[in-house]
Amino acid sequence: QVQLVESGGGLVQPGASLKLSCVVSGSIFSINTMGWYRQAPGKQRELVAEITRGGRTNYADSVKGRFTISRDNAKNEVYLQMNSLKPDDTAVYYCSADTATMSAKFAYARYWGQGTQVTVSS
Repeated sequence: QVQLVESGGGLVQPGASLKLSCVVSGSIFSINTMGWYRQAPGKQRELVAEITRGGRTNYADSVKGRFTISRDNAKNEVYLQMNSLKPDDTAVYYCSADTATMSAKFAYARYWGQGTQVTVSS
């Protein structure tokens, strides 16, 4: 049993900053890649950023240079620092974690959080 809970979303003005957090809990053996995805109304869910256990990162072109993904392996947490926010960043943001459990140490599965709303508007 693995759960992901996001926090930090909200309503901000264009140009503002926001930091999202996600904590993974449950019967965790190890976590590999973690990521942030977003889905805007009428659009498909898209990858925003992802980070491997060793710290290698990958970003969508639309957020590169503005967003930074990081993680704390000891705390089972992943973060998304969002700067210079634009109205087009408005979406529900979802956290993901590729997790192996104590009962299935070599069977990684992708788990998802419930999502947190980020709205960028003046």
